Amino acid sequence: MIRDVELDSISDGRKYEAGDLAKLGVGDCSGCHACCCGMGDTVVLDPYDVFSMEKGLSKKFEELQKDSIDLRVVDGIILPCLKMTGSACGENEACNFLNDEGRCSIHAFRPGFCRLFPLGRIYENETHKYFLQVDECQKERQAKIKIKKWIGTPNFAQYEKYVDTWHYFIKGISERTGEMGEDQLKAVNMGLLRTFYAMDYDVNADFYPQFYDRLARIGL
Repeated sequence: MIRDVELDSISDGRKYEAGDLAKLGVGDCSGCHACCCGMGDTVVLDPYDVFSMEKGLSKKFEELQKDSIDLRVVDGIILPCLKMTGSACGENEACNFLNDEGRCSIHAFRPGFCRLFPLGRIYENETHKYFLQVDECQKERQAKIKIKKWIGTPNFAQYEKYVDTWHYFIKGISERTGEMGEDQLKAVNMGLLRTFYAMDYDVNADFYPQFYDRLARIGL
């Protein structure tokens, strides 16, 4: 999801690399799950997120849609987002994977958006850097942690390259949606969903060759 805000208004003003230390550590989030409440449709899922959920939950995309995923319009494109239908936040809507104890039930394979928090990414020059959102987390940040360790995704350099590839691919399509007719836009959305989400992944094989093969064949 693209945000049009001034970086200094939401961050400490610094741009971080993956190997940098940032004040992220809170010890344990026990007793707090505020970041899992009232998120609306902001937790947008990329193909790696869905691949990880399919593998972790032993479910296909169609099954995840029944109870875990909604399709929403994001920057002019239809993309999957986490459903917010849980009750663990009282009157506020909660992530569907937040359990009765207020803990994430898919923490080991949680989406990239959740792994990143309270960091954000700023994209420029066909790559990205990180920034620390200063008012998003209710816990006091006590310790500095290396950013790539905080995110904790395996094969991190490969993951970083994929994140850039997916972002600029989707951004390029999003920038053209205003020029598309209704039928063309529908075809583009159906093609994206079918190619990168609905078509089965081999969850026992490496994700990245499968992704790049699909990217090469989609022709958008």
